[in-house]
Amino acid sequence: MGTIWPNTLPNADGPKYKQVSETIRKAIETGKLSVGAKLPPVRELAFQLSITPGTVARAYTVLTDEGVLTAEVGRGTFVAKPFFEDKTASGRPIEIDVIAHNAPPISDHEVNLFSPHLPNTGQTTLIRSLLADIAALPPSGLMHYPSQAGARPAREAVVHWLDGLPLGPIAEHQVVLANGGQNAISLLFQTLLRGRRPAILVEELSYPGFRRAAELLRADVVPVAMDEHGVIPEALDAAARNHDAQIFCTTADVHNPTGLFTPTHRREALVAVARRNDLQILEDACYMVRDGNAPSYRMLAPERSWYTSSVSKSLTPALRFGFSIGPDGAATRMRRTAEYGFFGVSTLITDLIAALLTHPQLPQIEAEMRRVNSRYLQTAANILGMYQLGWHPETPFMWLTLPEGWRAGAFCMAAENVGVRIRPSEDYACRNARTPHAVRMAVNAGLPLSTFEDAMQRLRDLLDNPSGSISV
Repeated sequence: MGTIWPNTLPNADGPKYKQVSETIRKAIETGKLSVGAKLPPVRELAFQLSITPGTVARAYTVLTDEGVLTAEVGRGTFVAKPFFEDKTASGRPIEIDVIAHNAPPISDHEVNLFSPHLPNTGQTTLIRSLLADIAALPPSGLMHYPSQAGARPAREAVVHWLDGLPLGPIAEHQVVLANGGQNAISLLFQTLLRGRRPAILVEELSYPGFRRAAELLRADVVPVAMDEHGVIPEALDAAARNHDAQIFCTTADVHNPTGLFTPTHRREALVAVARRNDLQILEDACYMVRDGNAPSYRMLAPERSWYTSSVSKSLTPALRFGFSIGPDGAATRMRRTAEYGFFGVSTLITDLIAALLTHPQLPQIEAEMRRVNSRYLQTAANILGMYQLGWHPETPFMWLTLPEGWRAGAFCMAAENVGVRIRPSEDYACRNARTPHAVRMAVNAGLPLSTFEDAMQRLRDLLDNPSGSISV
C-alpha cells in the first residue's frame, strides 16, 4: 500500500475522505491494488497521511458501500471487486462479485447464516445509477403524495418481472404494492380477516412472519400437519372445520424452511379443501423460483388466491418493496387497506422499481446471482452431503436433518461455539409444537467462498462427532 501513497495527500479540492477514496479507487483501476489485497488499518493509514482516523474510516465506508472494498470483522478491509465490462444506461460499469476462493479460512470469525445475504452481481451499481437519474428528474415529482396513477408504472414493472412464471394472466390493477413482503402479508390479513376469533392455517413448519402478522391482529394461528408433499389435505380440512379459519398460508414451490416441493396433484387437492371451506389462499413466493414446474395456486384457484412476493430475496432487502396479486374485487379492498394505513409506497421507491424491474441488464444480473448462489450451495452439499441435506439451486437456504445424537437447540449452541450461527427448527414452529431435529442454514454470499466453506467444515466436524447428549 505504501507504493501508492505519498507521505501526505495530494493538493486537491474537496473533502479529504474523497481524496483518500479516489486514490484507492485509481490504484485498483490501474492494478496497483489487486483483488483480495488488504488495506492498512485505519489508524496506520491516518498516521501515514497525517489525517484523522475518522477521515480514513469514512473513505473506507464509502468504498465498502459501493462494493469496491469489503470489510471483514477481525480481519480487516480488502479489495473486493473488479469492474465488469457491460454498462448501464448511464454508462457506469456494472460490478460483478469475485468469489475469493484463495482467501484463507477464518477459524475465529463468526459466520452468520441466520438470514440470506445476496451476492452483489451488479445490482448495487445499477440501483445507484437509476437513483441518480430519478433524483435528477423523478417521474412522480417530489411534492406529491403516492397515487394509483403515479404507481402504475411500478405495477406494470411487477407484471413484466413476473413474465414467464406459471401465474396465469395478470392485470396491473390486480397488483397491490407494499413496503416489503412482510408488509404485504400484514395488509392481506388486515383486509381479509373478520370476526372475533379469526384463524389462519399454516404449515406445521412455516415462515415465522405469518405468525407475527396474525398475532398483531389477535388472530389464532393453527398449524397443519405435513408429509413429504406438503400440507396433508385431510388435516387442512379438519383444521378448517374446527376453527374459524379464513386464510391458508403456504410456500409451495420451495417450502420455507424445509425446501419441500408441493406437486400439482397435492395443490389441486388442497384447492378443493379451500373451496369447500371458503378459505383464501396466501402463496408466499418471496423465495421466487424461475424454473417452477407446477401451476401456482393463482392459476388453480384465481378467485381466492393471493400471490405475494418481494425483491428482498431476489435483488436486495434494502429497498423494502413487496407486492401481492389477488382477485379483482379483493385486490381493490387490499389497496384501500394500504392507502388507509400509509397512503401508499413512496413515489421515489415506485419510480425506482419501475426502472429497475424493466431494465435490460436485470436478467443478466439475476442469472449471475443464481450462478453464485448455486456455487455456495454446491460447496455446502459437497461437505455435508453424506447427511440429510435439502436444498434448491435457486434458493439461498438449506435444511439439515440432524443425525442421531443431536437435537436442534443443542446443535445450534454447539455451532455458535465454533463461530457459526444457524436457526433451529423451533423457530419455524408454533409454540408447544413437536419439531424435528433439524436446522436451517442460509447462504451468506457476502462472505468469500473459502470462509463459507470453512463454516461448512466446522459444522461437518460437529456432525461427525456428536456430543452424546441430546438435551437442549
